[in-house]
Amino acid sequence: MCTRFVLEQDRLRALVAALDPAVFAALASALPADRFNIAPGTPLLAFRRSEFLTTTFFHPRWGLVPSWSRDATRPPVNARAETVAERPTFRNAFCYRRCLIPASAFYEWEECGRARHPWLFRRRDGHAFFFAGLWETWTAPDSAPLETCAFITTAPNATVSPIHDRMPALLDAETARLWLDPAAPPNALAALLNPAADDLLVGTELIRRINHLEHDDPACLTPACEALPDAQFSLGL
Repeated sequence: MCTRFVLEQDRLRALVAALDPAVFAALASALPADRFNIAPGTPLLAFRRSEFLTTTFFHPRWGLVPSWSRDATRPPVNARAETVAERPTFRNAFCYRRCLIPASAFYEWEECGRARHPWLFRRRDGHAFFFAGLWETWTAPDSAPLETCAFITTAPNATVSPIHDRMPALLDAETARLWLDPAAPPNALAALLNPAADDLLVGTELIRRINHLEHDDPACLTPACEALPDAQFSLGL
């Protein structure tokens, strides 16, 4: 499952411009700062279709809370592609409230005994991509409406499968437009949630700095093979 990712401004620009020049113009002066350790519970940059069928950006919290939920505790951060159309938590959002979350890379962890080794997965060409997502609005009795989201995960491709048994469903600008299309038929949407092509991604084992949420800087991306013997100690790991 995907529970951490990276968003770098220089890669984001090209992705949003390819999705929709108008929304890029609206966002250009408010692009988020580079983030290297985005975790659940964080407000995210996301895109959706408005009631006027234009693409707009918003900032849902990561962790989906259905409108009918009694409270907002322990919200799911991922939805499985295989069951997203049937599970009560996700099925209405799958039909009517789909969104896109931009990213330039994501992390998964390899379990080695009691140790967890982080791996970074990027597109081989270095381009940013979208996670296929869902959003909801939940209103507590004594507070303002809360917008939340979740990513959809699918089976891993050949690059990710040695490390983890799930991966996020990834979209480019073209497939992202179909994902947002309110008229898209369910079978077309389901086809977008397949594993990424085996040659799309490249994986890199990292030092364990990313394991700690307080670290959010470029050093999180340091490959394990480039670390000096005392690097993990010097980086506060």
